Amino acid sequence: MGAIKLELKLRSPNNISGITITMDPKPDWSLSELVSELNSLELKYNNASSSSSSSSKQPLFAKTQAREFSSKKEFCSSSSSRRRSSKPFVMHISDNEESDNDDEENQDPNFVVGTRFACENLYLSDSDSSEDELAIEETQASNLMEPMGLLEGLLSQEETENQKLVQENIRHQIDLLEMDLINENERSTSALTQLEKLTEARREMARKLDTQYRRKIAEALDNHLNTIQRNHEQKSQLEERKLRNDAANEEAKRKERERIFQEEKARQEKAKKEAEAVKSKAEKAQKDALEAARRTKEAAEKKASETATMFSGEAFGSITRGTAEVSNERKGTGIKIRASERALIIEKEREQKFNELVEKNRAIKSTKDFRQYELQIGRHIRQIAGTREIIRTKANELMKILNDPLCPQSISIAMFAKKVVSNCESSAANFDGTVFACGQVIVHVTSKAPFAMDLLLAEFHKACILTVPKYVIKSESGLNDKTYLKMMGYREEDGKLESQDEFLGRLEAYMKLYGALVQTEINGVRNLHGLEEGWAWLARLLNFLPANIYTAVALEAFIKMAGFALFRRYKSQFTKILDVISQHFVSALEARGDSKLNPIIMKLKFYLDTNQHREEPEGWRIETSLLSDIVESEPRPGYYRY
Repeated sequence: MGAIKLELKLRSPNNISGITITMDPKPDWSLSELVSELNSLELKYNNASSSSSSSSKQPLFAKTQAREFSSKKEFCSSSSSRRRSSKPFVMHISDNEESDNDDEENQDPNFVVGTRFACENLYLSDSDSSEDELAIEETQASNLMEPMGLLEGLLSQEETENQKLVQENIRHQIDLLEMDLINENERSTSALTQLEKLTEARREMARKLDTQYRRKIAEALDNHLNTIQRNHEQKSQLEERKLRNDAANEEAKRKERERIFQEEKARQEKAKKEAEAVKSKAEKAQKDALEAARRTKEAAEKKASETATMFSGEAFGSITRGTAEVSNERKGTGIKIRASERALIIEKEREQKFNELVEKNRAIKSTKDFRQYELQIGRHIRQIAGTREIIRTKANELMKILNDPLCPQSISIAMFAKKVVSNCESSAANFDGTVFACGQVIVHVTSKAPFAMDLLLAEFHKACILTVPKYVIKSESGLNDKTYLKMMGYREEDGKLESQDEFLGRLEAYMKLYGALVQTEINGVRNLHGLEEGWAWLARLLNFLPANIYTAVALEAFIKMAGFALFRRYKSQFTKILDVISQHFVSALEARGDSKLNPIIMKLKFYLDTNQHREEPEGWRIETSLLSDIVESEPRPGYYRY
C-alpha cells in the first residue's frame, strides 16, 4: 500500500468558482488494518519501554485514532447529510469487500465503521505529489513499521497530532467555505426568487394598470359615443323643431297673405266706391267748369270794353260767376276781404278746430313737457327725401310718435302740423327736390289720423292766406301799411317787417307744398285734400282775387306743382283754365306796368307757352317708382295715360 494524494474540487451550482483542497498523506488502508497496525506498534513500543505500565493503559494510538475517527464520523455524517441535500460530492474509502466484512465483525465498538463516499466532483491525482512528500510518507511508513524509541515515538506522535490538527483545520476551513458557498448560493437563490417575485409583481401591476387604462379608454369611448348620440338627438330635435316652426311660419304667412288679400279686396272695393264718388264729384266739377267757361266767354264778349279797366283795378271777379263774391268790410277799419263764401266757411271751421285744440293742449302742457317729441317730429320731417323707402320709413316713424301713449295725440298732431309748415320756411331755397316726397308723407300720416289734415290746413291758412284763397283789400282811408302787410302775412322781427322778396319766397314755398299735397295720389291711401280741392282753389283764386304780385306768385307756384296732375285728371278743362290765365290774368298783370311784376310774368308765360303742364315737374318721379304707379288702376274722369 502506498500513499495517495486527494484533490477535492468543489464547485457552486452556478459554476462561479472552484476550490481545490489537497489532503496528504492519506494511506490507502482499510480502517481495521490501520487500527490493528497502530495497536501492534503501540504494543511493541510499550513492551520495549515498560512492560508493567503498558498492561494497565489503553493503547495511545487507539485513543488517538478513536478520537480522530469519532470526529471523522461526525464530520462525515454532517457532510453526508449536506451532500445528500445539495449533492456536491461523495468520498469513497474502501478495500476489498471481503476484508471489510471481516473487519466489521471484529471492530471495536469505540470506533466508527467506515462507509463509502460518493465523490462526484473529486479530482484525484497521483502525479502531483512532490518528492519531499513521498519521502515523508516513506519515513512515516518506516517509522510505523519499525520499533521506535520513547522520544522518537512521542515526537512522531506529536507530529502526527499536529498534522491531524492541521488537517482538521483544513477540513474546518473547507466546511466553512462550503457553508459560505451554500449560504451564498441560498442568498443568490433567494435574491433571484425575490427578483422573480418583484418582476412578477411588476408584471401584475403593469397588467392591472393596462387593464385599468383599457377600462378608462373604454369608458371614455363610451362617454364619447354617448355624447355624439346625444348631440345627434339634440340636432335631430332642433331640426324637427325648426321644421315645425317653418311649417308654422308658412301657415302663419299663408293666413297673413289671405288676410291681406281680403283686406286688399275690401280696400279695392272701398276705393272703387270712393272713385265712383270722386268721379261724380269730378263730373259735377266739370259741369261747373263748363258753365264757368261759358259764362266767362259771355262776360268777355259783353264786357270787352270793361276788361282792361277791371284788370287794372283791384278786382278779377268777372271771369266766372260760379260762386257769389263775398266782400266783408270791417267797421272802422276800411278792410275788405275778397274770397269765396264756401272757402271762408271752411276756413272758419278749421280755425275753430285749431283754437279748440290749442286750448286743450295748453292745459295739458302745463303739467308736462313734450319738447322731446316736437324735436323728434321736426327731425323726421327734415330727413324726408325722394325715395320710396325713406318716405315709408319716415311716415311710420311719425305715426309711432302720434300713437305714443306717453304723448297725447292732440299735442303730437299739433306739433306735426306746425313742423310741416315751418319746414317750408327753413328749406324755401331748395324745396323743389323734396316737396313731392313731403306731400306723400303728409298723405300717409293724415290718412291714418284724419284730424291732422284740418290742423295742417289751418296752419297753412295762418301762415299764408292765399292757401284759402283770400285776399285783403285796403281801402283809401284804412290801416297804415305796416298793419296791412302784417294782415297779408308779413313777419315783424325787432320792430321791423321783412322785405317783400323774403315774404314772396316764403309764399312760394307754402304754395309749392300746398300744390304738391293736393296733387298726391297713392294707391290704397286716401288723400283727404286731393285734386278736387286743388281745382276748387284754382277756380276761387281766378274768380275772386285780383291779379297782383302776390296772387301771381301763388298761382305760378301752385300750377308748377299741381298742373301736371290737374291736366291728367281734367285734360281739356284744365287747358281752358290755362287759356284764361294767359288771356286775362297775365294781361291784367302786364296792364299794371309795374317792373317788379316782370319776373313773375316771364315765369307764367314760359310755363304756358312751353306747355309745362304736359311734362313731369322736377322731383315728381319718386326713385324706383313713378307716382303714376300708385294711382288707382281704373282711369278717372279726365285721366289720360301716357
